Amino acid sequence: MKSLSRRVLRALGWTVHMDDPLTHRYVLIVAPHTSNWDFPLGLLAAWALDLKANWMGKHSLFRGPLGPVMRALGGIPVDRDAASDLVQQMADRFAASDHLVLGMAPEGTRSHAEHWKSGFWRIARAAQVPIAMAYLDYDRREVGLGGAFMPSDDRDADFARIAAFYDGRVGLKPENQGTIQARPPLA
Repeated sequence: MKSLSRRVLRALGWTVHMDDPLTHRYVLIVAPHTSNWDFPLGLLAAWALDLKANWMGKHSLFRGPLGPVMRALGGIPVDRDAASDLVQQMADRFAASDHLVLGMAPEGTRSHAEHWKSGFWRIARAAQVPIAMAYLDYDRREVGLGGAFMPSDDRDADFARIAAFYDGRVGLKPENQGTIQARPPLA
């Protein structure tokens, strides 16, 4: 699958880049997420990089005949309306696994998001695993992974570091790209 995926990406004019995070347990954020095309492109890239990643998706994607396919592709169904203990559930999953790469789109939507959600950061901190950053840059036709780091106690500093990594990376629909900063905490 690795060789076939690399050839398909090359035929489509895409290059693949990877800085190995040197661990088998991390939260992988993928951005910018602005189109439905991001998912198949991301799958091709994961296969090309020989990266076995899981991802969380809204539970409705796992209904009907597509459910088993989505699970086979690494999907973990999540009910976003009832996600109050989601951080702890994912931290427990990390604790029980020697190999878990959890891919997440920090915008939480393909539509314009004013602020990124901080769930990925909270999961990484609770699980005590690094955050690695993957990108889909439609301008450069490059997909890549790099920039792994352990999240600190300073959410704003970590988001500034993430913003610097994604600076200049352009999604398929740039108008849907939001500001890379955490949503202000609830009062």
